[in-house]
Amino acid sequence: MTEITDFDALREAMAENSGQPEGPARNARAEELLAAAEKLNVPLAVIEALGHQLKVYNYSSEKGKMFVPFARLLRMWDERPEDFDEYETHSLHWVFKWVSAGMLDQPHVPLASIEKWLGEMEHRYRLAGHSERAVRSAEHSVAAHVGDVARAERAYAAWLAADRDSMADCHACELHGQGWWQAEQGRDAEALELWGPVLEGEYTCAHEPHTALASSLVPLLRLGREEEARANHLRGFRLVRAMESMRGAYAEHVEFCALTGNEARGLELLAERPAYFTDDGQPQSKLDFMSVVALLMDRLTGLGLGDRQVPGPAGREWTARELAGHAREVALALAARFDERNGTAHVSERARARMARQPLVERLPLGVRSVRPTPPPAPAAAAVPATGQPDLPALLAEARRLSDTLRPGAVEAWAAAAAAAGGAELDPRDRAEMADHEAMSLGPEGIGLFERAAGLYAEAGDPGEALAARARGAYVRALAGDVDGAVAAVTGPYDEVLALYAADGTGIRQTASVVMSRARILTRRAHGVEGDPAALAEAEAAVREVLALVEGRTGEDVRLAARVAEARAMLGELAGLAGDLERAAALFARGAAAFTAAGLPWFAVEYEARLASLAHHLGDMAEAERALRAALEHGGAQLEAPGRAQLHLQLAEVVGGRGEAVEAARHALEAAHWADEAGESATLGAWARQQLGGFLLRQGRWAEAAEVLESALPDLTAETHGDGAVVQTQWWLGDCLSELGEHRAAAERRLQAAEIARHWPEQHDHATLAHLAGESLGQAGLAAEADQAYARAGGLWRELGNTHGLIRSLRARAWLALRAEGGLGEARGLMADAVRECEAAREAATDEESRQQLVAELGHTHRQFGDLLTRSAPEDAEGVPVREVFEEALAQVVRAAEVFASLGDGALHSRTGAELTAGRLEADLGRPADAVARARAVLAAYEGHGGAEAADGDGEGELVRARRAEAEQLLRLAAERPD
Repeated sequence: MTEITDFDALREAMAENSGQPEGPARNARAEELLAAAEKLNVPLAVIEALGHQLKVYNYSSEKGKMFVPFARLLRMWDERPEDFDEYETHSLHWVFKWVSAGMLDQPHVPLASIEKWLGEMEHRYRLAGHSERAVRSAEHSVAAHVGDVARAERAYAAWLAADRDSMADCHACELHGQGWWQAEQGRDAEALELWGPVLEGEYTCAHEPHTALASSLVPLLRLGREEEARANHLRGFRLVRAMESMRGAYAEHVEFCALTGNEARGLELLAERPAYFTDDGQPQSKLDFMSVVALLMDRLTGLGLGDRQVPGPAGREWTARELAGHAREVALALAARFDERNGTAHVSERARARMARQPLVERLPLGVRSVRPTPPPAPAAAAVPATGQPDLPALLAEARRLSDTLRPGAVEAWAAAAAAAGGAELDPRDRAEMADHEAMSLGPEGIGLFERAAGLYAEAGDPGEALAARARGAYVRALAGDVDGAVAAVTGPYDEVLALYAADGTGIRQTASVVMSRARILTRRAHGVEGDPAALAEAEAAVREVLALVEGRTGEDVRLAARVAEARAMLGELAGLAGDLERAAALFARGAAAFTAAGLPWFAVEYEARLASLAHHLGDMAEAERALRAALEHGGAQLEAPGRAQLHLQLAEVVGGRGEAVEAARHALEAAHWADEAGESATLGAWARQQLGGFLLRQGRWAEAAEVLESALPDLTAETHGDGAVVQTQWWLGDCLSELGEHRAAAERRLQAAEIARHWPEQHDHATLAHLAGESLGQAGLAAEADQAYARAGGLWRELGNTHGLIRSLRARAWLALRAEGGLGEARGLMADAVRECEAAREAATDEESRQQLVAELGHTHRQFGDLLTRSAPEDAEGVPVREVFEEALAQVVRAAEVFASLGDGALHSRTGAELTAGRLEADLGRPADAVARARAVLAAYEGHGGAEAADGDGEGELVRARRAEAEQLLRLAAERPD
């Protein structure tokens, strides 16, 4: 570590330390710097080092340490105020507020001392001529903390009434504090109105909107504004994640998870901050944190997950139940210390109320991966009358009602009846239906049970249903892959049932069941020999036999109506196998409509989903969207999680394709949620999150998109999702991080994507990503790395024959070179290369449109060349060398104006911009007459353009007005500089 020997080195070291992450390491360095300052024998150096130490303590988990440096600063002020410069005088008074708030957070500081300190603050502020606004704000904090609502309201009113001055907190912090009080009093809408300018970014500071976003979560949930709460959680958590001092705000995000069915994410948040369980530097934030830990653990225990291992204080393993008890004990002990200090019970009451909060939303999907903890399954309950014994006749009647009307839950109802029956004597019919439905629930393993059911049906005197059960067993065999065996197995029941039906030995329902099973099996075989005309023809004949048997004879029998609907849809399936996609779509639509008309909409879902895929393939996006919406509506509660996820994801794609990013994001969010519920987080869920991130990005919701994309990325693999999806996700994430100012991270993402894309046959994406990485590296201050990325992009643009990309990479490298010491020569050479490349491409252009585009690029290159030369001259520099650079710059800008002029009105604004730049240079070079001519030429160019009359917000009109204003200003400037 370099020894600090002078004041400038100390200041440089403090500035560097200020930029380090919050935490003990930064605090320790501040202590070292104070020791170094004391050796300089410069009072102001010690004052600044104490102020630096106080600041880093305040923005850390060791807030309790700030009282010592402040007391020393105050003593130095009282003894020798002349040692303080204007800035340090202001800072000393400013941190009074930090110290008063810090005392409240430390239960060992007596309340009387805090009140005395408040009076001292008021006295010193009055002596310094400051408003009492900050004092009343501090008084409000004291009153609110101890639960003195009347005094808090008086102080609140006085706070707002007092004038804002240099001691008032920044607008963002003030609005947060005012909104917090409104929410604390149950006035959620008023709180959110106050926080609005902070949440929208109008007012910001080092800790805002971080805390306002966290504080807004529960009020938004209480008001039912769940979408905003979700967004604020994703945005806000991203801001507080790396800030050690924000344990209280972090706790509010954990609390949000506990109250919205996102317990798993809450556990992830706890795991990220193990030190928060034990850090004692700020007891108030520890109380807040442990209170919500208890809340989350109680929630898990209530879900039957009390024995689940959870993250907790280091040194041992914790279950949710154990951590709940520990957290509650710690929180209440801390609260008791505060209450003992305050002489009230307010802090304990508040902590208990927080720990007892109930969920405000059963489950609020967030979009980030977080699989909900699954409680142990509850035992199935059978109908139990007052006597305490299952009501078997009622269970049988309900099961038969559900199965006869094809209602959901029939299989489960028969299982409940079978469980209730136990060893009771039942007639063969009851036992047959129980076996039949149990077989249906077992899939391929139920083939033997179908045979048993058939025997029981025969014993019950229903030979037709016996044949139907055998036919169902044959179809299950086909589903298991033994299609030939299924065809053989169904042939006997088919022949027998037709003969039986002809002899009036069975009914149409039983006959239709067998005929449908045969049609299903033959359709299955047609899939296996796709394109075989004979198989297709046999399957179609079998399906049409179902229609011939049933159509027109369904009456009120929903089972028969379902046969007609399914047959229509099966004809569509066969038409698709035959390659007639339009006919297939029409038949799927008919089949789905028939199911819906029969009062069985949940059976329509499968065919509506198929219809949507066909319509999408045929380019009929409106029909695809209609079918997907119908499938989601008709599926209702019966739609299983994987299917629901698929439908929402497809609908997101369709809706997003017509530009509706907001609705598309909602469907992608639902898709991610249901994929997680289905246990497909790493496959379908990753797809959904990737799409959700893209739709959020399209809305400019950068922080939310970044959180979602970062969550998706670990699950996206080239093997499962394709390397294109991985590259696109990295690309989008880089765009988000760039917008958020995280340029180094953006560069890493873009370079990772470029590394994958470099192996693709088509290299345009590789070139674009390398170029974007250059931009991010440059913005991150990594000039050498940025130059390498731009050079890589330039080589690729050249190979691709993309002159525009090549020229822009050369210009970007020129600007980077200019930033290096002595880099003007290299910068000038790169700009000259860009001009030459552009001129050569213009001459080689084979069509007028391309030539015109290259002319415009040439004009921009000359303009940037001129700007670069102008920027290369140090401010206030004079003499011949500077004049020569300005003359060279002027020549480039004049050339730019000439090039733009050749393009006519299409490049008017570019030409006038270059003219005005040339005029300013001419004025600087002592040629006011030439500058005046330029300005007048610009004014003349805009005559009749209506800039002054253009409506507010019209971009064209605003630009015209701006150009005219610049020209008028140049005229005034030239008038002040005579030849």
